[in-house]
Amino acid sequence: MEVMKLLEYLQEIVETSHNVPIVGKTMINKKELIDIIEQIINYLPDEFKKAQWICEEKERVLNDAHKQAELIKKQSYQLLKKEIENHNITKEAQIKAEEIVTSAKREAKVIRVGAREYADEILCNLEKEINTEGQQMLLNLKNDMEKYLNDIGKNITSTTSTIRENVKELRETVK
Repeated sequence: MEVMKLLEYLQEIVETSHNVPIVGKTMINKKELIDIIEQIINYLPDEFKKAQWICEEKERVLNDAHKQAELIKKQSYQLLKKEIENHNITKEAQIKAEEIVTSAKREAKVIRVGAREYADEILCNLEKEINTEGQQMLLNLKNDMEKYLNDIGKNITSTTSTIRENVKELRETVK
């Protein structure tokens, strides 16, 4: 999936960017970062388009079912007018129309539930991926920061030691 590749590339940029000493911040190329985010935004709608298509398909099925039901009702009314004495035909047509509407409602419900489950699954997976990547980024930042602080501590200790030796040497030369 392109979104995952882009997120990994985004993580790589953050991990390999230059650290600014003392302030504990990282310099990142803003334009490159914005370009990657825009690409991610452009890829995400494909998943949403699939879910939207499912919803539209559900609506189309419902509309077709309603049209069929209306058509059957109109036909049954015409039959009733033409053959008043033959009530069985009208009753059968209405029963058939009700069966079609009931069937269409069942199908629409199944499609609606399926669309919700699909969208929910996609969004849950996306949330998990973002959380996982975010946690990994935070852990990497923490590790980098700890290493940086340790290096600064070692440099300060080394510098302090050198200064002490220089002071000691100066005192011995003054004596």
